[in-house]
Amino acid sequence: MAGDFRPVYHPAGLDDDLRAAVQDVRTGRWLSMARLLERTDGWGLWTQRTQVLAAVAAGSDVVQAWRTEQPTSVAATVMHTRVTVERAVRAHRAGHPRTHELWQEAWQACRSSAGLSPADPVPWVCLLALALLDEHCRMDEHRQPPPGPMLPPGPWGLLGQADERDPYNREAYHRMLQFVYAGRPPAEAVTFARWAAGTAPAGSPVHLLPLYVHVERYRREGGQERALDLHWVAEDAIRDAVHALDAWFPYADPAHASPLDLNHLAHALWGAHRFEGAARVFEAMGGYWTTLPWAQRTRDPADPALAEEVFLLARSRSLAERN
Repeated sequence: MAGDFRPVYHPAGLDDDLRAAVQDVRTGRWLSMARLLERTDGWGLWTQRTQVLAAVAAGSDVVQAWRTEQPTSVAATVMHTRVTVERAVRAHRAGHPRTHELWQEAWQACRSSAGLSPADPVPWVCLLALALLDEHCRMDEHRQPPPGPMLPPGPWGLLGQADERDPYNREAYHRMLQFVYAGRPPAEAVTFARWAAGTAPAGSPVHLLPLYVHVERYRREGGQERALDLHWVAEDAIRDAVHALDAWFPYADPAHASPLDLNHLAHALWGAHRFEGAARVFEAMGGYWTTLPWAQRTRDPADPALAEEVFLLARSRSLAERN
């Protein structure tokens, strides 16, 4: 019965192999992670899997144990870089006194990994993540001139390095969007997202960037305090939702797509009253979900139960309208 459906959160989403590796990492075992990365094809999937694994491994010494056992493993070195960057970003977010020290350690790890694995975009994606820690843009690499009008200065050289290795790498463009958002007018984020989506090839998850901007704009403007949900049926919101559905979804493999991308697309289409498209995305998601962006449509975004209620409402409405 539809009323009995309850979604499950997992950072790996529908990626069964990644989900198994995550489980082993959580129990302190690294062999499944090593084997998974060894057989991962394509820089986009490599980037996504290393990001998820690092977020899980950052609170333990499992990657260090791997490096000790296999000191010449390039994958282990890249994962070490991922973990050091994750720890530095978390320390910055928490205002930890060791933030600067962890930042320097992570920056050095990125540069070392870039030299060791020159074709890999991940070290450059990680440097983009660290750019957020340079709040006053004191480093030259964080205030490079933009490639087009109306775009702000920023770490464009780092984005370019990632682009050379994996054009329109999903995480690279999301990291750049986070940088643009930090301490800058929201309009600049809108410009960047539209510029990126406007140049991305069909099938690129970069086409979904404007959907993330809509959610952030909604959050900043007060969400539930605004007049119902008119934000989502505005012309630009509908246009961006339909564009993402047409330009990305038909080419995407749900098993290897970011769970956040699937949820943002379903959310945008539901909000735009494009229920048939939303239903297609909900079906592709299977039983997995993410609390964002649904939490932003609740009176208390910190309560995952409320976010689940909105998700279930949107899913039920979309499936019913399609039928």
